[in-house]
Amino acid sequence: MGREPLGKQPLTHRQISRMITTIERGGMGAAAIMSDVDLLTGKAYVVGVTGPPGAGKSTLVSELTTFLRDQDISVGIIAVDPSSPFSGGALLGDRIRMQKHYSDEGVFIRSVATRGNLGGIPRIVKGVARLLDGIGKDVVLIETVGVGQTELGIMDVADSVVVTVMPESGDTVQTLKAGIMEIADIYVVNKCDLSGASKMAAAIRSTLSLAPCTNDRIPPVIMTEALSGKGIDSLWDGIQEHKRHLVQKGLLEQKRSERRRIEFLEILREQLNELLESGLYNKTGLETVMQSVMNRTSEPYHQAGLLLDRIQFTLALQEDSK
Repeated sequence: MGREPLGKQPLTHRQISRMITTIERGGMGAAAIMSDVDLLTGKAYVVGVTGPPGAGKSTLVSELTTFLRDQDISVGIIAVDPSSPFSGGALLGDRIRMQKHYSDEGVFIRSVATRGNLGGIPRIVKGVARLLDGIGKDVVLIETVGVGQTELGIMDVADSVVVTVMPESGDTVQTLKAGIMEIADIYVVNKCDLSGASKMAAAIRSTLSLAPCTNDRIPPVIMTEALSGKGIDSLWDGIQEHKRHLVQKGLLEQKRSERRRIEFLEILREQLNELLESGLYNKTGLETVMQSVMNRTSEPYHQAGLLLDRIQFTLALQEDSK
């Protein structure tokens, strides 16, 4: 059964969307919302779904959502999309994703643009995932943009990471290369109705057997055909098995604590950058220094060090004056 939502009345999709928009804008409004929901978080299970383009991640997420809803499990979906080079917004957007779930009040879908984030997972995804947890979603599914090895950032967001591949996806060795294949807690060979599915699954299992053993759990390889719903129940069983493993080993809370540390540092860096580019811009002569660096009349490392010394001196004076 699903959890009770935030407050006495369930939040509408519009209310949730407005809250997320406020979080994206940052500032005190975002801080107020996150402070309200933070004590209610820690109950939703976050699953990341990544893999190369064309592997069927969106269909897999959609069918897994259907499976969960049949069990009265509420779901939040965060679809990370490539950014438009013109508007900065998501190219695909949630308007064309998982359309059959839009009318279901137990499912909330949000697209988030990468906005040039090299890791494929923008920082705001962590905040949105926490919000969906706090307002009562049982499971949060995060589908990444699917750009190969740059998807390692999903490890800093999800409790379980599902790496999705498909048969006939090119050179098997390239598919299994270090990076994206090392982050998986569960492997899915989707489109298993295609020829070569068993060969792909066997190749993954063989690679896993040769890899250095870092723990006592070998990730399972699950065959699915998302379009027909085949294997979705096995995928959910695999996710539940991994959750039990994390809980038994005391790793789940450890992972979540580390995620909060990373999120805090990322927010701090963003706010410091904004402070540097706005409030400190004129006070420190940043524009003049930047021009000198661009004109090759000064060296970047040296000028950065001088500027930081000046900022630290200014902050020390402010502290002494209190």
